[in-house]
Amino acid sequence: MSNPQFSPSNPGSNQHQENHFNRSRACLRQALSWYANSRRHQNHPPEVELQAAVRHDLEVLKSSLDKLDQGVIRIAAFGLVSRGKSSVVNALVGQKLLQTGPLHGVTQWPKSVRWTPGAMSKVQVELIDTPGLDEIQGEARAQMAKEVASQADLILFVVAGDITRTEYQALCELRQAQKPLLLVFNKIDLYPEQDREAIYRQLQQLGTGSLRDYSLQEMLSPEEIVMVAAEPSPLEVRVEWPDGKVTYEWESPPPQVDQLKQKILNILNREGRSLLALNALFQARSAEAKIAEKTLKMRKTEAEELIWRFTKYKALAVALNPIGILDVLGGAIADLALIRSLSQLYGLPMTGYQAGNLWQKIVFSSGGLLLGELGSSMLLGLGKSASAVASTVEGSAGLTAYAGTAITQAGIAGYGSYAVGQAAQVYLEQGCSWGPLGPSTVIRDILHQVEPNTILYRLRQELEENLEFRIYNLE
Repeated sequence: MSNPQFSPSNPGSNQHQENHFNRSRACLRQALSWYANSRRHQNHPPEVELQAAVRHDLEVLKSSLDKLDQGVIRIAAFGLVSRGKSSVVNALVGQKLLQTGPLHGVTQWPKSVRWTPGAMSKVQVELIDTPGLDEIQGEARAQMAKEVASQADLILFVVAGDITRTEYQALCELRQAQKPLLLVFNKIDLYPEQDREAIYRQLQQLGTGSLRDYSLQEMLSPEEIVMVAAEPSPLEVRVEWPDGKVTYEWESPPPQVDQLKQKILNILNREGRSLLALNALFQARSAEAKIAEKTLKMRKTEAEELIWRFTKYKALAVALNPIGILDVLGGAIADLALIRSLSQLYGLPMTGYQAGNLWQKIVFSSGGLLLGELGSSMLLGLGKSASAVASTVEGSAGLTAYAGTAITQAGIAGYGSYAVGQAAQVYLEQGCSWGPLGPSTVIRDILHQVEPNTILYRLRQELEENLEFRIYNLE
């Protein structure tokens, strides 16, 4: 029976999924169009070295868009050796496509097979089988697991028998990929006394040790534990022949994976396209951040010269301007122009509206420093205006007071502009993912719309915290 909480017939859920999917595709198309266009650098044509450095990241953007266009959801199976990962994949597909056997580590490299589950019309599934996480060449395998997990939309972690600390640690590490995860307890025919609650209690006990990277509630819930027998052990059956002869033969029972198959179908039907959209957006955001990081690194010298130029011009303009209120207004305009100039130097997307929002974030995120600069500009500006008036009456004494106030205010204004430039670089390095079609904006919108009782809903808080950290962290 299908779980009613994951009913695929919910029209509201389908509408949200299509909206998430279409916005994600538009976001990636815009990003790819922008970053692949050399004219985005305007008066600062990209060097050959820079183009070569970001080529892989552009390929990631393109592959993410291709994945959306193809509508392929990737489900990766992880686990230690001899837990039956390949058998689980074979049982889901209904064919023995992957080699299995009693030898340690039959699967040497990630292998994928296509699966068409049920009547899924809009989503295709790619099942990825991986080597055991505890095999030799652990460091290389760990990197492999990280790369496969980053590309997966759903993770199956296969266990059997008593769960070891090594498995718990691997489970914690996979959770760092922040992907929906199902714990698949295989070989239930050999461990019939096991049930979901017993497995959950065992995980709780393991989670009390020093290896506890997540609370169990954050990492897994009992509903995300599925019991299977992907390749049940052969049973001896008695055969009676017409002549009265009796023999005994070994017969392999059919796989018991209906519960897992139904769980996957429920997830894909209710949130499959949203999972696909989110994963593509996270990959795109990561690629954009790397493009920005490499661009900033290669244009560091030019950027420093640009920031110092704006700093000097702002300080000079503030010092020479006798009208206090214009200092605040002119300083803000100069900072906005600096942000736009930096984005043009780096070739990163930034509209005037986004520059204004970014300037506000920088002012408030920098604590009292820049707010103090605005306050000082106002107070000293008024004092400077008064000194300017006094200089026309008192002569040299008033002029000396004006000069002292102007120099002090210029120093504060220049330092504030330099701080804005440095902070703007940090924001731009994070991928400049603002705007109505920026990856971070679309990710946040999708997370705000996910429905209760879904696997994404349980992950929402963790994903949002990661999103906020990436956008607003200035340290």
